[in-house]
Order: sequence, then structure tokens, then C-alpha cells
Amino acid sequence: MYHMTTVSVRDLRYDFRKVESLLRQGEEIQVTKRGKVIARISSESSVRPPRPDFVGRVREIYGERVFEVSGAELISAERDRI
Repeated sequence: MYHMTTVSVRDLRYDFRKVESLLRQGEEIQVTKRGKVIARISSESSVRPPRPDFVGRVREIYGERVFEVSGAELISAERDRI
């Protein structure tokens, strides 16, 4: 049978290194307060959601067009104007 590690609220507060090492090992932990389970903690999965492809979006919108004036040049011109 699957055995889940149990730690108390006191362990979380005063001995977090122990709890953290258990989580790094992939353990799922039950947190107890006065002998009753109040929470379950599990480590975050290593699979992260993919990041949006911003460069791909820009290429979809503007294609391969090259603009005569870059955004940096426009900002520089605005700053010189003030």
C-alpha cells in the first residue's frame, strides 16, 4: 500500500529543510495539526507549460517586412523633441 509521509505544522515551521528534501525526492506529504490532516503538499512537476512564440506572432502579423524606422529610433526622436 502507498504510504504518504506525514509532517506536523511545527515541522514545516522549524524544520523546513527536512520537508524540502522530501519534496525534492518526489514525496507527497500530509501536513497535520493536532493529529488531523489539514493539507497535502506535493512537488511541482518538472513539466512546464510552453512559452508563447512571440516572434512567430510578429511574423504572422507583419511577415518579413522591414520598416524604414525602428522603434528605438522613434523613441530616441521623441526624447530629443522634449
